[in-house]
Amino acid sequence: MAEPEVVDVVVIGLGVGGEEVAGRLAEAGLSVVGVERNLVGGECPYWGCIPSKMMIRAANALAEARRVNELAGSAQVQPDWAPVAKRIREEATDSWDDKVAVDRFVGRGGRFVRGSARLDGPGRVRVGDQVFQARHGIVFGTGTRPSVPPIDGLADTPYWTNHQATEVAELPESLLVLGGGAIGLELAQVFARFGVQVTVVEAADRVLAFEEPESAEVAAAALRADGVDIRAGVKADRVTHDGSAFTLHAGDDAFTAEQLLVVTGRRAHLEELGLDTIGVDAAQRYLSVDGQMRVTDGVWAVGDVTGEGAFTHIAMYQAAIVIADVLDHARRAKGAPDASGTASMVGGAMGAASAVGSAGTVPLADYRALPRVTFTDPEIGSVGLVEHQARQRGLNVQIGFAPLTTSARGWIHKAGNEGFIKLVVDADKGVLVGATSVGSAGGEVLSALVVAVHGEVPVSRLRHMIYAYPTFHRAIEDALRNLS
Repeated sequence: MAEPEVVDVVVIGLGVGGEEVAGRLAEAGLSVVGVERNLVGGECPYWGCIPSKMMIRAANALAEARRVNELAGSAQVQPDWAPVAKRIREEATDSWDDKVAVDRFVGRGGRFVRGSARLDGPGRVRVGDQVFQARHGIVFGTGTRPSVPPIDGLADTPYWTNHQATEVAELPESLLVLGGGAIGLELAQVFARFGVQVTVVEAADRVLAFEEPESAEVAAAALRADGVDIRAGVKADRVTHDGSAFTLHAGDDAFTAEQLLVVTGRRAHLEELGLDTIGVDAAQRYLSVDGQMRVTDGVWAVGDVTGEGAFTHIAMYQAAIVIADVLDHARRAKGAPDASGTASMVGGAMGAASAVGSAGTVPLADYRALPRVTFTDPEIGSVGLVEHQARQRGLNVQIGFAPLTTSARGWIHKAGNEGFIKLVVDADKGVLVGATSVGSAGGEVLSALVVAVHGEVPVSRLRHMIYAYPTFHRAIEDALRNLS
């Protein structure tokens, strides 16, 4: 067997987090091999964040045009999916070609290898017939894939995941959406606004089961107003496909549509990675990491595969920590005396993590103020703990709530003004531990609440802020006033 090729770092999986780690380490002067079997950039630019928000932007434009009749005269709207599909294909994905991303990585000094990689012992990675020995470490950024529930008959049908829903050039007349989480609701609303007859089937007793109950109520009402049939508390037990339509069976109920979209979560596929060769359990749901994203000595993980949240902003946040730790590891291996050089080598990538706690020169992950946004209309932005989580932790909880419709800006906005601000306060400490912002700009208003949770800004200080009038974020002041 040929001797392995010795390099500094091997990054397995070049999604947004892996690509950032590999590119920044290469720019810092390390010899980096980046391995990807699918598309460099991962889920976000090709099927997730970017194209889905293009779809949402187009669907929201249709909805806003229809609101003219309530606010400013009359308007007739004729939906056309063709320009949306064209924009996704040409502007976002290059027809699902990653040449630009590969060239970008190589241009930063990295070496790209297309293929499936797995560990072959400590520090060793095998990609087909090639074997690499990493001097300073291996980084996993292998992400997750759609998790398909074991429903009788489902696996034998041509169902969609979010990939097919994003790539579609011509819309079906009707669509079943199995799963009432963020992705399911976003896509359901998009297709409904383009004239598709949509039914959402959710096993939990409400949609958005991990968000505040009030968020679920607003989202469900908004989608129903767009014509979406929402069936919560319905557990599918069988799926059939007759060649032209799907039927989802749930006890005595049956739902039929031309197409079926399955969005019931995602999972990491750790069994493919050769983790047993380094003594790491591959039966975990996700790769367990410490505060510096270490799986074990010389092995790091970043992004969805860590289970900390399937968000691009989490992957990039973690990437900054991994970059700093790998560079610190490389510096110490070379016997460099000055640890202060690590941050400057990383440059701007350290900015995302520089304010958290640290061990030595390397920052530790802090997820207390993790923001998340469901990009329905209205948007649902959340940070930190929801109310029931705070109570489960035994906190002395105070809740502040303010409907957006009662704020001056909400009243002015009129059509499409549904929403609220909800604050979750640790009364003993006098700080926010969670908050939700729902509204037409819910994700943007959320930023003020993220700062408050992250910085542990005292509620007394938030009460004495000056909130611009008339803005949506001024409803935060109303929620503070209503703390109970």
